[in-house]
Amino acid sequence: MTCYSTAITRRDCLGRLTAASGLVFTSRVLSAAAADREPLSFVVVSDTHLGRNDNDSATTAWREAAAEIAESDARFVLHLGDVVDGGRSERYAEYLAIRNQIDKPVYEIPGNHDPVDAFASQLRREVDAVFDHGWLRVILLSNAHRDSHDGFFTPEQIAWTDEKLQQAAENNRASIVCCHVPVHTNQHPDRGWYVKPESGQTEFYEVLERHQRHVLALFHGHFHNGIRGWDDRAGLHEICFPSVLYNQNRELEKQDAAGYNPDEFRPGYTLVTAGDGELRLRYKPTGGEATVRHTCEAPGVRF
Repeated sequence: MTCYSTAITRRDCLGRLTAASGLVFTSRVLSAAAADREPLSFVVVSDTHLGRNDNDSATTAWREAAAEIAESDARFVLHLGDVVDGGRSERYAEYLAIRNQIDKPVYEIPGNHDPVDAFASQLRREVDAVFDHGWLRVILLSNAHRDSHDGFFTPEQIAWTDEKLQQAAENNRASIVCCHVPVHTNQHPDRGWYVKPESGQTEFYEVLERHQRHVLALFHGHFHNGIRGWDDRAGLHEICFPSVLYNQNRELEKQDAAGYNPDEFRPGYTLVTAGDGELRLRYKPTGGEATVRHTCEAPGVRF
């Protein structure tokens, strides 16, 4: 497994990247047998936090991002949680009105700011869900609680995930698993928010290890750190995605924190293309261009 990251200045970036470029994450996780499959392009957003500070700034940020996403060639959109802020369930109506203008399938999971009952009544009745697009299966898991920044898996969720991953393998599909709170252990200088062993981390990883030849990645929100990720578990990519509303630079790479955290922290979303033996991510700050290129190679997944 090889992994490297290159940070470049804005001036260098403008000269070296095309307008469609930005953060590029390359993961050679698809087998040769899958190389001729049609690439899938989709968008990942997270942490819209509508209603934050009891004003409309988050609504404006989501509207601007959604307008750009509507013009993209993405086939679907993943929202990784914290749709609204601080339990403000009355803001789901605003979120939905903007989401409906995207005119693409959008699949959300609740974050620790989302009341699960309101999420289920206004966004999707089945909070834990699975959907397939061609050769790719996406599994959505609710692992956040309103009273904690940590994550939690129930035994029932772990068994359900095992079943859905097995079904995907039997149908020759690769899988991406999405949940708001990361599973990967992280400590200071990181945020220290993750699924602890006593809350299902160990059993969840055991399920992923059983299906490692078919699991492309774990996708998360929650961190507000731009792109934050790890690939130290046999090539499994565990990635926290940027917030549409705000991100913070915790200078993790300067402090030799495990994993990677490229130097881009503007609000935005991520354009993803899976196929041709790669998982490619392009960080797209709303209204701007990114200035960081990140590449990671991790062979091993087959389907």
